[in-house]
Amino acid sequence: MKPSFAFQWHITDECDQRCEHCYIFSNDTQIDLRRMSFEQMEQVFESCLAMRDSLGREPYFYLTGGDPILHPDFWRLVELISSKGLSFAVMGNPFHLTEEVCDRLKAHGCRKYQLSLDGLEKTHDLFRKPGSFAATLAAIPLIRDAGIYCAVMTTVSNVNIAEIPDLIDLVAELEVDVFAFGRYCPTSGQKSEEYHVEPDVYREFLLRCQEKFDAHKESSTTFQLKDHLWTLLQYEQGRFTIPADADPEMVYDGCHCGVDHMTILPNGDVYACRRMESKVGNVFSTPMEELFLSDEMDCYRCIERFEKCTKCELKNYCRGCPAVAYGYTGNMYVADPQCWKEVS
Repeated sequence: MKPSFAFQWHITDECDQRCEHCYIFSNDTQIDLRRMSFEQMEQVFESCLAMRDSLGREPYFYLTGGDPILHPDFWRLVELISSKGLSFAVMGNPFHLTEEVCDRLKAHGCRKYQLSLDGLEKTHDLFRKPGSFAATLAAIPLIRDAGIYCAVMTTVSNVNIAEIPDLIDLVAELEVDVFAFGRYCPTSGQKSEEYHVEPDVYREFLLRCQEKFDAHKESSTTFQLKDHLWTLLQYEQGRFTIPADADPEMVYDGCHCGVDHMTILPNGDVYACRRMESKVGNVFSTPMEELFLSDEMDCYRCIERFEKCTKCELKNYCRGCPAVAYGYTGNMYVADPQCWKEVS
């Protein structure tokens, strides 16, 4: 297990956008927006520190929402985090970023700011709102000039899949520090049909992206292979091999759900993964360490339950994305809907 432990901390639901693929607003744009009070954030922070002291896992906070900067006590929270010598990242929007704001984030220990680009301008703005694409591009140099790593994340579906190779060219040209993509997790049966990508189409897409990554290997951009189906593709190509001395009982890679990260929502609910329904408890009633070590969390660490993956030689390295499988079927253990590998 890694010495660090990531907390994806949603401090508010407030947001300037209503993205088509957002798990907060995708099926209901009139929900009550939740927000943690500062006193509650202090309680969460202390619980995370107690887990660190007990388990020896250094906390790393991904502050998000909604847009965390919209929280009225955002700056008090980052001051609290930095007062303990800890770093954090922000997963947010570009709209409130100025040179002054970015410098202030850097001064308080912000290491990374993650933005989203879900295609080229027309498609991205269709997913989010008019002007979002231009605002995101304008924010990238502000973040980098402040000395903060700028990450760009993309959610892939059949709506934007053809544009991602060109988007790779763009982020390399803009000298984005990190680029990665993940697949859309459906929030309804209708959504799964609307955004579905067939397995063979997804494999061809990965091959096109791989060509782009190789073409930009001398650029300053790190292309993170976030989707675990990359492991399958590289295994087929010989770019990844199973070590001869690998312990067949050891899980080496694949989904880290329940292993080195947890998600905290504005009402204190704790999820194993925010991309699917995976509540394990509430931090306001149960310490974070107890939630991490609970039987409820163990359900997300049982790889022998994966129906297809347990028959595959890559089960200790891949397992696709359980959240995507859950979004399609309500069962995280069924076959990944974009996995093209046949197993007997």
